[in-house]
Amino acid sequence: MSLITDLPAIFDQFSEARQKGFLTVMDLKEQNVPLVGTYCTFMPQEIAMAAGAVVVSLCSTSDETIEEAEKDLPRNLCPLIKSSYGFGKTDKCPHFYFSDLVVGETTCDGKKKMYEYMAEFKAVHVMQLPNSASDAASRALWKTEILRLQQVIEARFGTPISEAALREAIVLKNRERRALAHFYRLGQLNPPALSGGDILKVVYGATFRFDKTALIDELHAMAERIHQEWQQGKRLEPRPRILITGCPIGGAAEKVVRAIEENGGWVVGYENCTGAKATERCVAEEGDVYDALTDKYLAIGCSCISPNDQRLQLLSQMVEEYQADGVIDVILQACHTYAVESLAIKRHLRQQHDLPYMAIETDYSTADLGQLSTRVAAFIEML
Repeated sequence: MSLITDLPAIFDQFSEARQKGFLTVMDLKEQNVPLVGTYCTFMPQEIAMAAGAVVVSLCSTSDETIEEAEKDLPRNLCPLIKSSYGFGKTDKCPHFYFSDLVVGETTCDGKKKMYEYMAEFKAVHVMQLPNSASDAASRALWKTEILRLQQVIEARFGTPISEAALREAIVLKNRERRALAHFYRLGQLNPPALSGGDILKVVYGATFRFDKTALIDELHAMAERIHQEWQQGKRLEPRPRILITGCPIGGAAEKVVRAIEENGGWVVGYENCTGAKATERCVAEEGDVYDALTDKYLAIGCSCISPNDQRLQLLSQMVEEYQADGVIDVILQACHTYAVESLAIKRHLRQQHDLPYMAIETDYSTADLGQLSTRVAAFIEML
C-alpha cells in the first residue's frame, strides 16, 4: 500500500507465510515436534497445544489439485473439499505431508464422507459436530467430542495433557485472538487506513505462523503503527465500505476481494471463518476448562448450525462497528448450507439494517472473473 511506507513489505511477508511455513514445518518435524493438521475453526487448537504439538493449517484454497481429486470425488462437489482431498492425495501440501494427525469435523456431509477416503492414506480423527448450539444435548455432545479429541491426542503422542498445560494454552491462544482482532479492527477506521486485500494478507497469512509469541508482538506493533499513521493523516480515499460474509475466503477466493477493490469499493471487514467468526470470542480463562472450550467453539456462527443465530448477531455487530455500506455473501459452489442460509442473511440485513446485500457463488477457478467484476461493479455503483 503506497500510503504507508515500508508496510507493504510486511503485508507481503504475511502473504508469503504459507510458502515459508513449509520450511518451518520441516524443521519442526526434524526436531520431533508433533504436528496436528486442521481445516476448520471448530477444531479446539488448545488441546493439541497443551500436548506440545504445533497446529498447522492445511492447504485447501486452490484449484491446483482439484483435477486429481475428481478422480475419486464427484465433480459437482464443493471446491474446498476437493482441494483439501487433492492436496492430501498428491502430497503437494507439505503441511499435510508432515502432519502426524489430521483433525476433521462434520461441518458438512461432503467433508464427512471425504474424510473416510482421506483416512486410507493419513491418520484422521473426525469430531462429530452437533447440528444445533441451543440445547443441552448438543452442548453435552460437543463437550464429549472435545474430551475424546484429548484422549486421541494423548494416545497418539504419548503425552498426558494436564489442566495446567491446557490453561496455559488457552491463555496463549486468547492472546493470539486479541492480537488478530486488534489488527483487523483497523477496518473500522473511516476512511480506511489500509485495503481489505492487505487485511486479508495478514489475517490469512497468520494461520501459517507457528511462533505465536512473535506473531502476537508483530500484530500489535503493526496495528499501533498503522493507527498512529492514520491519525497523522495517512488514509485511503473514501469509497463504499463492504463487509464480507459467507464461506472461508483465502487463496484463490481472494479474487472476490480484488474485484471489489478494483471496482471502487473497500473491503473493511470479514465476518467469515477467515476473520471475526473464529476470532471475535475468546475462551473463558476461569472455571472448568472443558466447559469453557465447549462454550467458545460451539458459539461459532457456521451455517452448519441450525438455527444460526450466532451469525446474525455477529453480522449486526460488525455492520455497525465497521459502518458498512453493503454486504457481499461469498458462497462456494455446492456449499448447500451457506447457499440456503443466504435468504435468511438477506432478510436480516434488509429488515434490521436496511442494507444492500449481494450473494456471489464462485469456485477456485478464474473462469468467472469477468462476470464477477461486472456484478461487483454494478453493486458498488448502486451504493
